[in-house]
Amino acid sequence: MVKNYRIGDERIIPAADGGGPIWVYVNPDEQERKCLVEELSIDEHTLSSALDPDELSRLEFEQNHVALIFKRPRNYSARDELVFRVASIGAFLFRDRLVIVISEDIPLFDGKTFFRVGSLPGVVLRLIYRSIYHYLEHLKIMNMVSDELEGKINASMDNRYIINLFALEKSLVFYLNSITSNGVLIERLKNNAGKLGLTVEEQELLDDLLIENNQCYKQAEIHSNILASLMDARASIVGNNLNVLMKTLTIITISIMVPTLVVSIFSMNVRIPLANLAQAFWIIMGFALVSMGSVYFIWKRGRW
Repeated sequence: MVKNYRIGDERIIPAADGGGPIWVYVNPDEQERKCLVEELSIDEHTLSSALDPDELSRLEFEQNHVALIFKRPRNYSARDELVFRVASIGAFLFRDRLVIVISEDIPLFDGKTFFRVGSLPGVVLRLIYRSIYHYLEHLKIMNMVSDELEGKINASMDNRYIINLFALEKSLVFYLNSITSNGVLIERLKNNAGKLGLTVEEQELLDDLLIENNQCYKQAEIHSNILASLMDARASIVGNNLNVLMKTLTIITISIMVPTLVVSIFSMNVRIPLANLAQAFWIIMGFALVSMGSVYFIWKRGRW
């Protein structure tokens, strides 16, 4: 699927006539890939890399265009089970055209990020900026989910909450690798600003991108370190909860077994001292209650 956009009033708006300089290919099919490779001379391997979630960010200068691949957070869905994944975006910058290749249909040009857009290289820089902002939003969500899971772990012995924390920790590793990869790309863009023909304003935006990406990496690293350092403590909490439960069950079992022992002794098929008493039943039940009370007294006195 292909979408066309153009720059109007320093904003990116859909091109109704299909003649806009910005082309967005959403999960292109074989025919669209063939068109990109043959008509625009886009390298087939680079095009495939733009749809590969495991591909690293990179910058390549081709004969008639510049190819960029950078990482972004993938949209989260319930079936992901708290695993936040990453995806790749390919941006192919020509002299008069910008081709963007993405694997899923997402809103690319919304928000304040795309105000005051003046050129196609500026669009690419703002796409990277929006990706960094998207990472920061996901980190906030991860922090909220982690706090919620902590409360559940403190009150439950269910292993799934520990598994969910492991999923979050795995997601943070993905994010750290992706943010680092984007940082290398931004550095290369900064070193080749003159070759890309960036304006002074766009070079200042590039400096802001580098700062924002570093801050994003530091924040993700802090979340990852905290989560990793507390995993053992949270696992110990689950083990302690299990010990408390076993202790309670043991006390209940002993409380039941002692009066049962008393009643069993008086139920043997032999002659017992109370056999001729009319109130023998109530006496035996009294002994059972006294034994239960004795267990309770010993338990409280010993602070078990």
